[in-house]
Amino acid sequence: MKVLLINGGPHKNGSTNRALEEVAATLEKEGIETEIFWLGTDAIHGCIGCGVCRKTGECFRKDVVNQISNRIEEFDGFIFGSPVHYAAAAGSLSCFMDRLFFSSGKKVYMKPAAAVVSCRRGGSTATFDEINKYFTICNMPVVPSQYWNQIHGTNAEEASQDAEGLQTMRTLGRNMAYMLRCFEAGKAAGVPLPEKEKGVRTNFIR
Repeated sequence: MKVLLINGGPHKNGSTNRALEEVAATLEKEGIETEIFWLGTDAIHGCIGCGVCRKTGECFRKDVVNQISNRIEEFDGFIFGSPVHYAAAAGSLSCFMDRLFFSSGKKVYMKPAAAVVSCRRGGSTATFDEINKYFTICNMPVVPSQYWNQIHGTNAEEASQDAEGLQTMRTLGRNMAYMLRCFEAGKAAGVPLPEKEKGVRTNFIR
């Protein structure tokens, strides 16, 4: 089993990465393989709603989104991390997730996921809620922890001093490992995934 952790912060080794490292280290101790992927600092364009990905299976922009969408089936669980920018996720991560989930949302069906946020002081819960909405619209079980998954600090060194934040990350890692093992056991026992109905769309303006 393998979990992909996405670092959506502009600093490769910043406070967001410090939080993700704590989760990853815990998962590794639990026997779960991990990969931390940094989005980098190159521009990530937003979705333009062209619909090409629905026909071809990938976005027409040959960038970091396709790097992950083409590998997404390798992973059994996902954690998306972001710093807080104006009480919201980093713009690059929002653009990345918009396009990834629009093009590959069906590939993550019933795969556990979680959000991790880092901030200096405030705006963390708004950002946490924003990221979680991607999971609940795609039938992804949201992995819990002992508190909202946030860590405080303007850099990795300060984040390392947030004892409660680090403990929250370790709890998240253990809970993710437990959920993955439960899913694996269910599959081995022949428990089927929930039946999916054909999608129904209701427009409010006709």
